[in-house]
Amino acid sequence: MQHLLLLHGALGAREQLLPLGDRLANEFYVHRLNFAGHGGEPLTDESWSIAFFAQQVLAYIEQYIPAGEPVSCFGYSMGGYVGMYINRHYPDKFKKTITLATKFHWDETGAAREVKMLDADTIVQKVPAFAAQLEKRHSPRDWKEVLQKTVTLLLDLGKDNPLKPEDYALINTPSLVLLGDRDKMVTLDETIQVYKQLPAGQLGILPGTPHALEQTDTYQLSALVRKFIHS
Repeated sequence: MQHLLLLHGALGAREQLLPLGDRLANEFYVHRLNFAGHGGEPLTDESWSIAFFAQQVLAYIEQYIPAGEPVSCFGYSMGGYVGMYINRHYPDKFKKTITLATKFHWDETGAAREVKMLDADTIVQKVPAFAAQLEKRHSPRDWKEVLQKTVTLLLDLGKDNPLKPEDYALINTPSLVLLGDRDKMVTLDETIQVYKQLPAGQLGILPGTPHALEQTDTYQLSALVRKFIHS
């Protein structure tokens, strides 16, 4: 069987990918990892960046996947960006890559808009259920510190997007770019622009699907992942 590495999004954890992983476990060696500071992992002093998380993925592959055995990647949201970054700067690490709900276009205006929704006090007051979820997900770490480091990451993305439009034309890894038709964070236009630049790219739209991974039909998603990797 092939190896399949599942990468979570910002403020997420590997546990969110368990339903998808379970649906694919009969056909792949499924791997899930937590990025630093997520899911209870230690918080480091180093600033978070796409390059930083990519190094963690590469270290995981070296440690847990035997050399020479093919591994493909599924990345949700930020996880998809990390996967595509690896394709650009470390070619041939992944046999194939699938992204879902990944925001590829970042500028200062867009980053500022996103971080406005990531104020800890506002979340506690207006969305207490989400605050409780974050606290549980990242325990024993302080979820507010995870939130602040994520804010800094997004603002840095806005100042200097690590993947420029011209980078995608240099990615030869077969890649399936997926987007939910009800995603309010990632636009169809930016997704199509990336898809058109990829030499071996495919595009897929999931009907009735918003941005949140928990609201994605894992049966439908697993079928797309399975078909693409085996094709």
